[in-house]
Amino acid sequence: MNPIDRQILQIALPSIVSNITVPLLGLIDVAIVGHLGSPAYIGAIAVGGMLFNIIYWIFGFLRMGTSGMTSQAYGKRDLPEIVRLLIRSVGIGLAVALCLILLQVPIRQAAFQIIRPTEEVREMATLYFHICIWGAPAMLGLYGLSGWYIGMQNSRIPMYIAITQNIVNIMASLSLVCFFGMKVEGVALGTLIAQYAGLLMGLVLWMNRYGKLKKYIIWKGVLQKEAMIRFFQVNRDIFLRTLCLVAVTLFFTSAGASQGEIILAVNTLLMQLFTLFSYVMDGFAYAGEALSGRYIGARNRKAFTDTVRHLFIWGAGLTVLFTLVYASGGNAFLALLTDDRNVITAADTYFYWALAIPAAGIAAFIWDGIFIGATATRGMLLSMAASAVSFFAVYYGFHTVLGNHALWLAFLVYLSMRGAMQTLLSRKVMEKSFH
Repeated sequence: MNPIDRQILQIALPSIVSNITVPLLGLIDVAIVGHLGSPAYIGAIAVGGMLFNIIYWIFGFLRMGTSGMTSQAYGKRDLPEIVRLLIRSVGIGLAVALCLILLQVPIRQAAFQIIRPTEEVREMATLYFHICIWGAPAMLGLYGLSGWYIGMQNSRIPMYIAITQNIVNIMASLSLVCFFGMKVEGVALGTLIAQYAGLLMGLVLWMNRYGKLKKYIIWKGVLQKEAMIRFFQVNRDIFLRTLCLVAVTLFFTSAGASQGEIILAVNTLLMQLFTLFSYVMDGFAYAGEALSGRYIGARNRKAFTDTVRHLFIWGAGLTVLFTLVYASGGNAFLALLTDDRNVITAADTYFYWALAIPAAGIAAFIWDGIFIGATATRGMLLSMAASAVSFFAVYYGFHTVLGNHALWLAFLVYLSMRGAMQTLLSRKVMEKSFH
């Protein structure tokens, strides 16, 4: 195999495994409470889980920003800066987590004002939330660690951490519910234990694999003014970009819900096809983060260009593969998720939109990884903001005529626009990275 392809797969494949294990934490919780005898338990886990997904999604910049800057420092072989980046990222993550814990009551109250669950679900979701919020230091600390590991060209350790979290979550949650008679609080405690088990695993593996870097810990340089300004500039752009992404995603769900239960169910099922594709493509985006940052740091323009070309070759191949698989087996996959004939029949009307997702989204995924590696976060923000505007413009321009088709058209335009704008900006990013 070509050395570049080997490097890409060494980072992408473990990352794909990690991505696939992430939703298992929530799925396991739902499966456990689903046998407790009341749908309110499932509702409480769903509401609580959604809140934390949004909160942690918003602070995902801690992982992405750390990955890009660390990979560049790795390419330069700047070991003191590599260590400072880890301390900086984990420290800021812990500070954000402390704020979330201190503000947990107003955060929950604001969220419930928007979601408006039933009284029974609200009571149990409150219990779940106020237990799991104490996992924020572990989760945001892990964001910094995971981004640092990817920047160090090591995606296996994040994979080991994700697998560890799932195993501990299953064992702890089942034990607390089945043997100690707990209900929602048992599932919440199981999730909390799993989060800290993941953090502990991440720290132990760091000591084992990178412990020799301890000699480069110089606390004075961690809070250096110029470095902190750059850290926050990079992460500010990613944070604002994530807000745009969250706005589009939440609106997609709410717009589907406003059209009735059948359309909401159809959109939810078809979006699973996008989610599966994103799990795989995110793995290659992570490879783009690690390798592009590394070669920019090393000032190796040829290796950078070759890596970009090979990433798009892999992306094109996977786009064809996913499109063929969805075209031939997509309906069978939907039938596995639901046996409601009305939903399956309605899904046929919109299925061709889902078939177009891989082709529309491939460039956005690949460029996201390369731009993060290049710390070209302003370009990412501008592309996402313009794409979000195009999403809402297309939807509101056509929804009275096309109904739910307008929502899918808007989503595909949004994905395509992201990739197209980043393609236009890529030359400028490359020139700036190697000036």
